[in-house]
Amino acid sequence: MKYDIFLSICQTDVNGFMPNEKVMFQNFFDQVKLADDLGFETAWIAETHLSCEVQKHTEHPVIPFFKGEIGLNTDILQMAHVVFGQTKQISVGSAIRNILCNGGPIAHAEEMQTALSLMEHSAPDRKLEIGFASGRFEFSNRPYGIRPRTELEELAWPAVKGKVLTQATEIFLRMLNGEELASSDIAKSYLGEKDFRNPEDWKKAGSPTDVEVPCFWNFEKSGVIPKEADQSRINLTLGSHDPNLQVMANQYRPVRVFNLSITPQKVIDETHARMKEHYHQSGGPWQRHYMPRTAMIFLNEDSKKAKAQAESAWSNYWKAMEGTIDTKKVESAVSNTLAGSPEELKELINEKYHPEDRLMLWFDFNNHDNEEIKNSMKLFMEKVAQ
Repeated sequence: MKYDIFLSICQTDVNGFMPNEKVMFQNFFDQVKLADDLGFETAWIAETHLSCEVQKHTEHPVIPFFKGEIGLNTDILQMAHVVFGQTKQISVGSAIRNILCNGGPIAHAEEMQTALSLMEHSAPDRKLEIGFASGRFEFSNRPYGIRPRTELEELAWPAVKGKVLTQATEIFLRMLNGEELASSDIAKSYLGEKDFRNPEDWKKAGSPTDVEVPCFWNFEKSGVIPKEADQSRINLTLGSHDPNLQVMANQYRPVRVFNLSITPQKVIDETHARMKEHYHQSGGPWQRHYMPRTAMIFLNEDSKKAKAQAESAWSNYWKAMEGTIDTKKVESAVSNTLAGSPEELKELINEKYHPEDRLMLWFDFNNHDNEEIKNSMKLFMEKVAQ
């Protein structure tokens, strides 16, 4: 089994305490340096865009009860260079990078090329693990034009968002491959009855046939620079369980798949089976560890303390996210939390996971106690991972 670490840099209120940004970043670098020393393979860092506090005052706030900022890292590429400079061997990953905002998929492809080119001079033995998708919250995308353009798109927006990510993924991957493209070269997207969970919503759309969703990015033939970046330094992982999108992405290059702790086992098994068949041939045979799996860790020699901490953390988070997350998904995530003593965690991991899985261990969930987090990291690698 492979062990990575997930770092959220989540600046939120925990029992009346919320560190300032300087302390949040100090704690992050302290933890990532320890993760490097302990032998974690990749530091997956949450990436967030635009202020959660400011969005509360908009007409349609997405997370009105959340206090603070979901995350403080807005650019994994800048963060990676700093992490590489302070560590010896750990890889850096984004969980996840939103390729819709901040200029869209062309800009992100070009930024990747630049980062990879610079790594040849600053971190020649390191890798970037780029998880990408459309971002979790609408308020991060709206200022960049990712919003309904017609009445039909307004009515069908949940389905249209999937089409937008599909368009962005094709542009991002093909540009990263060095292709010269215009928006007219991108596969056409269509909205039909099959895209609606509720048949009544499709009837409301009032269209007897599938409707084209024009590309959200309109551009003449373009190509990104630098052109000679070493592509072997990057692994790409898609943050979507859309089967069609997974297959489409792998038509262009090897693209792995993210898994969250709330993903049902049935979906995980189906994804592994699909990827064995469709994973891009240049990436070799599909491996189970190509799907990183998030696991929230509450670890203490005293099992009761660990479980009490887990219950408190989830209770606090649930209140903050009230009305923004499916209750059943939260209940599933709670049941997938790994809480207890080292001996109990060993048993839980053996029960829940395949021995060839890759776990992204989340130690800082709803916790600002830097020393406690580091002690849990040490305890895990010394008594659970061995």
